[in-house]
Amino acid sequence: QALLVESGGGLVQAGDSLRLSCTASGLPFAAFAMGWFRQVPGKERVFVAAISASGTATKYEDSVKGRFTISRDNSKNAIYLQINSLKLEDTAVYICAARRGVAGSTFTYTREYEYQYWGRGTQVTIRE
Repeated sequence: QALLVESGGGLVQAGDSLRLSCTASGLPFAAFAMGWFRQVPGKERVFVAAISASGTATKYEDSVKGRFTISRDNSKNAIYLQINSLKLEDTAVYICAARRGVAGSTFTYTREYEYQYWGRGTQVTIRE
């Protein structure tokens, strides 16, 4: 019964900021690393950002470094994605994912197959 639900998307103007949220239920949230991916119609889903279970380590796709910030609040079973200086090319469905580590396994943060649970996404549309 694990469930991830994204929120915070909408229609915003280029140059503005937006904060996305993803709330998890039905899983031991503090034991999971979390990630954000995004996808546009006709294109592959791509990695955006990830954060370790403890929140002590983060990783970003090179093209979003300096504008995107991922964070988590384990007391609320939630992760967030702060997006600044929005660009037209940021338009996409933003999807959160949860990954529980396996003993002896490594974690790149960036590969879809590393995550066990996925949300359905929230639409972010940038105008102009």
